[in-house]
Amino acid sequence: MANMDVNTLFGVKDKVVLVTGGAKGIGRMISEGFVANGARVYISSRDAKACAEACKELNAMGKGTADYIAADFYKEEEIAKVAAELKKRAGKLHILVNNSGSNWGESYDTYPSAAWDRVLNLNLKRVFQLTQAVTPLLEAAATKDDPSRVINIGSIDGLRVPALETFAYSASKAGLHHMSRVLASHLGKRRITSNTIACGPFQSKMMKATLEKFGEAIASSVPLGRIGSPEDVAGTCIWLGSRGGAWVNGATIALDGGTIVASKL
Repeated sequence: MANMDVNTLFGVKDKVVLVTGGAKGIGRMISEGFVANGARVYISSRDAKACAEACKELNAMGKGTADYIAADFYKEEEIAKVAAELKKRAGKLHILVNNSGSNWGESYDTYPSAAWDRVLNLNLKRVFQLTQAVTPLLEAAATKDDPSRVINIGSIDGLRVPALETFAYSASKAGLHHMSRVLASHLGKRRITSNTIACGPFQSKMMKATLEKFGEAIASSVPLGRIGSPEDVAGTCIWLGSRGGAWVNGATIALDGGTIVASKL
């Protein structure tokens, strides 16, 4: 008899979760959701002070735990450091949330080479390299009925053409969405799923200036009339990371209140 109890279907208690960029913005929202539901969360970003502060606040909530591994993902050598540290502390990994990312907005006529190097390295190349580095830990946690999960934080700007001049960012997110599908095919055989959440507007450091300037216009352009909340992204990650999301593999989920289906005419 199937167990349809909500705590069994959507439970993530005691699961080991790594959230890159987990101290701020969308990453912080996701970290909080997992800690609130009893998971063992490790957050990783280059701002050690922000990581320490976030962990202090998350641990005060109770249920789960939060710890951090400071790492600068712009530096390739830091990837192996994170994987080794995670192996030492936890020995396995149930859920990897690839959330770290950067953006670069500049006019088309002056858009520099450096923007492509910086944005594609962090948003695309490092996601592959970190996933590759922790795959043995994901395999160690996986079972047939409860595979390990890779959750990639994409963007609706990788699904549609944004008005802003963020050429490298849009391309990197479109690339991430497809890379996630490619990984789903290869890693599925190893009992690891790979899915993408293509986020619409959320209150984050990356969106801060845009929301301050165009907040009302952005909210009114969303069919549901608001920007995303912490519950929206945390809930989606918890579903993908739980028994309820165990058979989802290779999906790109638009988490945007209907932004990309909004008619302009």
